[in-house]
Amino acid sequence: MSETFEKQKTIDLRNKHIGPSCKVFFSHDPIKIVRAKGQYMFDERGERYLDCINNVAHVGHSHPDVVKAGAKQMELLNTNSRFLHDNLVQYAERLQATLPEPLSVCYFVNSGSEANDLALRLAWQYTGHKGIITLDHAYHGHVSSLIDISPYKFHQMTDSKNQTVFVAPCPDIYRGKYREDHPDPATAYSDEVRDIIQDAHKKGHKIAAFIAESLQSCGGQIIPPRGYFQKVAQHVHQAGGIFIADEVQVGFGRTGSHFWAFQLQGEDFVPDIVTMGKPIGNGHPMSCVVTTRNIAEAFMSSGMEYFNTFGGNPVSCAIGLAVLNVIEKEDLQGNATRVGNYLMQLLNQQKAKHPLIGDIRGVGLFVGVDLVRDRAKRIAATAEAQEVIYKLKEQRILLSADGPDRNVLKFKPPLCFSEEDAKFAVEKIDKILTEIENAILLPTPSASYSSNGIQEKCYDEKVHKWNLNGTCSQEAVDSHDSGPSKKRQKVKEYIK
Repeated sequence: MSETFEKQKTIDLRNKHIGPSCKVFFSHDPIKIVRAKGQYMFDERGERYLDCINNVAHVGHSHPDVVKAGAKQMELLNTNSRFLHDNLVQYAERLQATLPEPLSVCYFVNSGSEANDLALRLAWQYTGHKGIITLDHAYHGHVSSLIDISPYKFHQMTDSKNQTVFVAPCPDIYRGKYREDHPDPATAYSDEVRDIIQDAHKKGHKIAAFIAESLQSCGGQIIPPRGYFQKVAQHVHQAGGIFIADEVQVGFGRTGSHFWAFQLQGEDFVPDIVTMGKPIGNGHPMSCVVTTRNIAEAFMSSGMEYFNTFGGNPVSCAIGLAVLNVIEKEDLQGNATRVGNYLMQLLNQQKAKHPLIGDIRGVGLFVGVDLVRDRAKRIAATAEAQEVIYKLKEQRILLSADGPDRNVLKFKPPLCFSEEDAKFAVEKIDKILTEIENAILLPTPSASYSSNGIQEKCYDEKVHKWNLNGTCSQEAVDSHDSGPSKKRQKVKEYIK
């Protein structure tokens, strides 16, 4: 379908008819995307943008094999899964072959939120318990049950937290309670979960499940220390609960070395439930919950039939099969390793050059750049991160900033991302960081000073420029679905 409206009319109609909570990227000047291919997106003027953030278009936007598979099946049949169809069982068999043996039963649904909501239902029924342990800064979906277990979301609300939900510290060894200099952060963080379980029991709560993103994305590209999940699973199993691994953002070979991110913990770790979405259909709305036979049978014993009108329909499964085929045929898992390693190498070179870079962390094509205003104190450089992503947009590169302080630059591009793409993006980041560092460190005649001799600079999020008069205009919501916005983010730098 060709473009219908001028960009401003599209904006006006969106403002008129779409809920105001449904935000857009770059709200002061949103991008109108009309087509995409591979790792590139194109606006209504034909301008090409390098997509560094779209972990939904897993094997590349508009991949011809995926498009063909969906169109071909749609020409023949699309109906619900109460009818027998080979696509459903073929896809379930292919998917199960990528997972450890105990994970053998599939429930197909339509989004990551549906998958995580169903995983909670499975846990509640199997254990007979209600308590859920989640990680601080976690995000698991947008339905009510998942907002309750997503501190990334419910910390923004004024309502009290669900009393059956318990929040464990995020196993972040850069900013967390136990850092890289701790002799055994995996045990230290897992002991926090153990203590939460003991405290919950004292208050009369029993634990149904511990749920965690295998690599925390919205929380700031966090890589849990190896062995952490094993130790947590031991505590949770002893309490009669189960372990849910959320692979919605990081599964299907994104880590490069492994098909599933939870496998980074070691071969001795197998979750009780795995949820998946986003990359599973390369943008087509499908998702899945995979669990053990025992948990599935316990769910059946409730007497309630589980049915999902569109989950596992023939078109979705045809698309899912095509995605698996492309990952294998084009060695995208290998590409994630090669390009991811190269990207990390380039970024670490920049870390040696730029004081604004505090930490580089990642695996495969899941990489975070933690920007700081003070390396020793690890003070989050929130305003600077926003400056970077807006300046990159001007250079036709799409990147996002996330984490609790929205200071972590996030790379999670389609797996067809190339070394040339990585080099291009990092070169632009280098230039932008240089400009920001020069602007911060060099005094200007128009700068205002506080009584303690600190130059005050404010990053105005509405116009996305540095303001040196100590005041900021009202915030224009940036909306990368990135947690609480900072209305007036002041950046204070000592004059040298």
